[in-house]
Amino acid sequence: QEYIQLDTTNILFICGGAFAGLEETIGRRIQGPGRMGFGAASAKRPDPEQQKAALLRQVTSDDLMKYGLIPEFVGRLPVAVSVDPLDKQALVRILTEPRNALVKQYQRLFGLDNVELVFTPEALQAIADEATKLRTGARGLRTILESVLLDVMYEIPSRPEVTKCIVNADTILRRSQPVLLAGGERAVLWNLDEQREIA
Repeated sequence: QEYIQLDTTNILFICGGAFAGLEETIGRRIQGPGRMGFGAASAKRPDPEQQKAALLRQVTSDDLMKYGLIPEFVGRLPVAVSVDPLDKQALVRILTEPRNALVKQYQRLFGLDNVELVFTPEALQAIADEATKLRTGARGLRTILESVLLDVMYEIPSRPEVTKCIVNADTILRRSQPVLLAGGERAVLWNLDEQREIA
């Protein structure tokens, strides 16, 4: 095997992960023996997610080693920090604001077929709600969008009359089909079966 020498002087290495259960290790260190659960003495029970985030903010190198990471690895990572879980507003911003945001990617994809893809504000909130339920953070956003838009992405190329596709909250929550519109904002039926039923 050929080895390549690499100067790492100006390289910043960032290692990340979910580390499921790390908060329990931190909790045992902070609360000491003889206490059960997070903050067992308090009568008021805080939100479990906030409690977990508060514990993770107190992570130390010792916690990582007790969790199972080898000392040689932990010793090469001088700074350990935690990030708070994404709230729904942050998920909506991830969907829409970055230069390569998921919504913009799908809008460009639909634009190749001269179709304007529109997400209602309620649809964006519903996507964020679904991702929160899945507990997958921002990674779940693409999964949700793909499952909702897969059929329409195959339908659009064979429907030249379609000029606009509207994704609303029902599309996300009830998995109903997006609204298709032709020129002049006229609704387009989804398939021939629907056309026969109406006729």
